[in-house]
Amino acid sequence: MRSNRKQLYLFAWALSMALVLPACEEDDKMDIDTIEVPDGYALSAGTSTVFLRSSIAYDTEADWVTGTYASRFTNGDGLYDDVKTQAEGLGPVYAGYSCGSCHRNAGRTRPTLWSEGGSGSYGFSSMLIYITRKNGAMFRDYGRVLHDQAIYGVEPEGKLRVDYEYQTFAFPDGETYELCKPTYTITEWYKDSIAPEDLFCTVRVPLRHVGMGQMMAIDTKEIERLAAQSNYPEYGISGRVNYITEKGVTGVGLSGNKAQHLDLTVELGFSSDMGLTNSRYPEEICEGQAQVSQGSMMGLAYDQLDVSTEDMEDVDLYMQSLGVPARRNVNDPQVQLGERKFYEAKCHLCHVTTLHTKPGGSVLLNGTRLPWLGGQTIHPYSDFLLHDMGSEIMGVGLNDNYVSGMARGNEWRTTPLWGIGLQETVNGHTYFLHDGRARNLVEAIMWHGGEGEASKNLFKNMTKEERDALIAFINSL
Repeated sequence: MRSNRKQLYLFAWALSMALVLPACEEDDKMDIDTIEVPDGYALSAGTSTVFLRSSIAYDTEADWVTGTYASRFTNGDGLYDDVKTQAEGLGPVYAGYSCGSCHRNAGRTRPTLWSEGGSGSYGFSSMLIYITRKNGAMFRDYGRVLHDQAIYGVEPEGKLRVDYEYQTFAFPDGETYELCKPTYTITEWYKDSIAPEDLFCTVRVPLRHVGMGQMMAIDTKEIERLAAQSNYPEYGISGRVNYITEKGVTGVGLSGNKAQHLDLTVELGFSSDMGLTNSRYPEEICEGQAQVSQGSMMGLAYDQLDVSTEDMEDVDLYMQSLGVPARRNVNDPQVQLGERKFYEAKCHLCHVTTLHTKPGGSVLLNGTRLPWLGGQTIHPYSDFLLHDMGSEIMGVGLNDNYVSGMARGNEWRTTPLWGIGLQETVNGHTYFLHDGRARNLVEAIMWHGGEGEASKNLFKNMTKEERDALIAFINSL
């Protein structure tokens, strides 16, 4: 079993604990121009750090997962990966046939945007398609997500096509790079076609499920303090919290591209992504649409819940119990140079290196507590705050015109960088940003605008050796 194989790394873990130097706290904001790189390195996620650099580096349980939690982890793992069928409640319309179809090995499945030019075949597209009217209202016959897949005998709500505009730029030293601006078009509307002039369409490729438990256990007071202190006018940076109300509770949003959720959206994923009804979302996602009538004519029943609360909590436990890969190549001179350049470029002002989890750990969706996640020093390389990412790169920049809670279209949560250097090993590609438009880390950096403009320009004006080193550092995380 994988959990047994994992024990082979216990010795390495213990040895690293002995060798690691304590991480320095973030310097006061007044000292940002004289900040020094912390000495040594610390475990990425405390007791949940794993020492793997293979294709299962994201998909291995932490060492504390034992006993009953181990069996529940295994159940959640299976439910996450198992292909759902029509008989098991899949559909009538959906985006993917399992969590793992879009999050292969708990990572990011290669986007069909690039491989198939939009909506994929074989029952999934490894993306979500959000649509709204230009006044922000939803379309009654479609809802917030356009589902481009459907079970046999039912029409998908529509299909997505993407076209890329390529533009070449040059660094001051003459090295060139290319940015690809996507344009999205919806075809094959199942009902009334929506005029492009009345439509905003934005696409999300899957997030890496790295450090989900640590994120849910973060001390949100620390996030609020960061927001209060995250004001660096000399660099145009001012992060803010996305306060969200879900299940009758208002709190600090941490989860999602725009920090628009208080939890890991397991229940929403089963409902919206796969069309599986559950206790939180008991109605079919296309309730009231023609697809329900189509399914009913085929004898499909929609009067029972497709997945239990207990099973959903096991999926939640699985995601929160996954280990976080340790940093790699920390003694490599190029990586060490890149770390210095990371700080010199002020990347750390948003990609905050060190945070802490609250003493009690996290609580799963059905009330189970994971105390092992509490009281940890973690290194997600994110402040989990919203930042304006600009609107004027190649026309529209990273403004997708989609409002999520308090987040405006041009605002995005700082992406955690832990584990990012293993994405190619785990998932076989290096597509980044919310819609996968960046084909590598250099492009991802050069898409930064707004509050990321200063860091982008500092990176841009480095020598090629320094730029390569900074990329090597990010790949070590």
